[in-house]
Amino acid sequence: MGEFAALAARGAFSVNDHGGQALLKPIRDMLAWIDRERVNFDRLHQEPMLGSSTNAEVMKPFMRRVAGDEAGFITQILRFGESLVAAEQAIVQAMANYQEADAQAANGLGEGGS
Repeated sequence: MGEFAALAARGAFSVNDHGGQALLKPIRDMLAWIDRERVNFDRLHQEPMLGSSTNAEVMKPFMRRVAGDEAGFITQILRFGESLVAAEQAIVQAMANYQEADAQAANGLGEGGS
C-alpha cells in the first residue's frame, strides 16, 4: 500500500469524486468494523474456556497463538487496518489530484477561448 500512497502523492494518478467515494466507502466501513471488534480481539488473547480434558489443554495455547502471534488473525487484521488507512489517504490525494487537473484543464480552456 505504501507504493500506492507514494504514487498518489506524486500525482501519478487521479480519481474523480464519484469513483473516489465508491472506493472510500468500503474502506471506511472495514475500518469501522475493525474498531468495533477490538474488544472481541482482546478476548481472543485470553485463554479459551474449553474445559480440562487433555485435548482442551492442548488446544488452549494453540488457539491463543493462532489469534495473536506474528502471523495470527489479530496481528494481520490490525496490519490490514493500517494498510486501509494508507489506501484511504492515497485515494483522498488522488481525488485532490483530479480536482487540480480538472481546474488546470478548465483554466487552459478559458485561456484558449479568449
